[in-house]
Amino acid sequence: MQFELSEDQRAYIASAREFSESEFKPHAARWDREHIFPKDALGSAGDLGFMGMYTPESAGGLGMSRLDASLIVEELAKGCTTTAAFLTIHNMATAMIGKYCQQPVIDEWCPDLVAGQRLASYCLTEPGAGSDAASLKTKAERDGDYYRVTGSKVFISGAGDTDVLVLMARTGDTGARGITAFLVPADLDGISYGKPEPKMGWNAQPTRQISFDNVLVPAANRLGEEGQGFSIAMEGLDGGRINIATCSVGTAQQALNDAVDYITQREQFGSAVADFQHTQFQIADMLTELVAARQMIRLAASKLDGGQASASTYCAMAKRFATDAGFRICNDALQLFGGYGYIKEYPMERYVRDTRVHQILEGTNEIMRVIISRQALMDDALEVIQ
Repeated sequence: MQFELSEDQRAYIASAREFSESEFKPHAARWDREHIFPKDALGSAGDLGFMGMYTPESAGGLGMSRLDASLIVEELAKGCTTTAAFLTIHNMATAMIGKYCQQPVIDEWCPDLVAGQRLASYCLTEPGAGSDAASLKTKAERDGDYYRVTGSKVFISGAGDTDVLVLMARTGDTGARGITAFLVPADLDGISYGKPEPKMGWNAQPTRQISFDNVLVPAANRLGEEGQGFSIAMEGLDGGRINIATCSVGTAQQALNDAVDYITQREQFGSAVADFQHTQFQIADMLTELVAARQMIRLAASKLDGGQASASTYCAMAKRFATDAGFRICNDALQLFGGYGYIKEYPMERYVRDTRVHQILEGTNEIMRVIISRQALMDDALEVIQ
């Protein structure tokens, strides 16, 4: 079992760190404050291949492993949690297109998506189908060479500002087997977008509801076969859970770095705050949880890359643990800043706001516990998860 990173992996980290510190970090506070969706920065990320990290090479992507991609995402999240998180959603949607669409559709869309010149949103969640994704009600009915789509999606990242939607819709009976995936150009007739949702965090990316009113989607834009959509969605969510867990760890690492810098300079009662034993114990616990979360993510990513049957369980464990730990570390770092952590002159309150939603999306942490416990209660399951 190898825990050390290869030279190539260290090079990925160095490249992502340099980009994050120059293109994301200096602007993150303004993007958050002014609710700016930084398309130019995402385009620059595309220049380095970061917008198509695990899109197949045959579709113009880098074809990276999920482990290698997570190393890059962690560095990007240190610069701007929100922008890094959207970048991972775009990567997920683009990889689905590159893997499951017909070649003419891949040729039409993937070059610009991989380059970050066009952006993608992922449309699964509905007003009545959040954690229970298999119960979604958006319909896609065959109409000659088209599907006629009617329904709505909510909490869609980038909606209204992206160019293509990867949509999950019902083409068959109730349940998971009746769901099909489609590539939907975002400007088709019959598509309308709600107002940007006013959110606690993630202000550097718009979140809107999308309504579909008899939208005609070419049948050629289908991903895979009819009824394959739910399996495509779940495959994407395993990777998405690694992504969002990684965003939590990257942000928590930056929060810890900032906190250590602050407490070594801040003096109270004639001593640096870092000299107090309670502070030292707190830093020790934060760092321990951070390293544990990072290693759990890398283990889950390696399981997913290896196609192991237990990969979904490991992804659920990594997502649950890392997003809880990441939020807690950011909150503890804010506490170390005292009153200064609560004001927007410092980034601590933004770290806390931006990481809070990670415990909800890509499947709530309560749902992660359901997935994990179901595996644990199966016959011989605990022997498998080793």
